[in-house]
Amino acid sequence: MVLGGLQKLTLLDYPGEIAATVFVNGCNFRCPFCHNASLVLPTKLAEGIDEAEFFDFLDSRRGRLSAVCVSGGEPTLYPDLPEFLSKIRERGYLIKLDTNGYRPEVLSSLISAGLIDYVAMDIKNSPESYARTVGRSDFDITPVMRSLEILRSGELPYELRTTVVRELHTEADIIAIGRWISGTERYYLQPFKDSGDLVGVGLSGYSEAEMKRLLALIRQFVPLAQIRG
Repeated sequence: MVLGGLQKLTLLDYPGEIAATVFVNGCNFRCPFCHNASLVLPTKLAEGIDEAEFFDFLDSRRGRLSAVCVSGGEPTLYPDLPEFLSKIRERGYLIKLDTNGYRPEVLSSLISAGLIDYVAMDIKNSPESYARTVGRSDFDITPVMRSLEILRSGELPYELRTTVVRELHTEADIIAIGRWISGTERYYLQPFKDSGDLVGVGLSGYSEAEMKRLLALIRQFVPLAQIRG
């Protein structure tokens, strides 16, 4: 694993747990609103941390942290992800995986092996608008749909989330997302904010009032949806 960074404490990333978040380098998407360009773009990749340093940190936090969030970038791109998660599990931590859902076979394998306890999967946009939202003209949404089916048909706790960008998401897109994921319990609309480390340029977010309007639209299909951030 190539680790791009470590957030040593978070009370937000894993619901109900005191966690740390480790970030991996590299992603197969190029979402212009991504706020981790230094983890995604080859020309900007951060130096990161050594695996041994990361596990030393976990050893030193036993009894104080309860969980580890594995984020990115895109963790499922790494063939040694199962081994990495096993080492976290051996230390007694709960594990949350952040994923874009493009490798359903990896997701299914990790669930079957009991290596993850919670999944947060991005829903980038409506199926019709996915390609331009992830920055890939050759995009095939089938793997993402398969990952969603895996989560919805299983018993593992999960959440779905969409970062909402004025230039990429219309009301029609939000309604289409709602129809697609109808029945999901945990779904979050996240207002876009410029972190200063974006993959793209020229993007803006919706106002608080506009976000509430979008939330009302999505709640026609996902009654418990919320705004996060």
